[in-house]
Amino acid sequence: MASRQEELAHAVERALAQDWAAAHDIAQRHEGDAVADWLHAALHKIEGDDGNARYWYRRAQRRFDEFADAQAELAAIRDFLSR
Repeated sequence: MASRQEELAHAVERALAQDWAAAHDIAQRHEGDAVADWLHAALHKIEGDDGNARYWYRRAQRRFDEFADAQAELAAIRDFLSR
């Protein structure tokens, strides 16, 4: 069985491959985890759903405007998970 960290890393890879549905499903399974909520926020931001994204950024205790580039933000999430 994959760990939470492995599943979230897989979700980031799915997001980088533009498989938003798979990435979103994984993030939702781990709702309440700060990194999962951050990923969830980033996915809504990428989709253009800023209101929902802001909700998830607040839950993750992150800033909506911390990253202007979606690829850079996904890379930062991936790097955080690899620590």
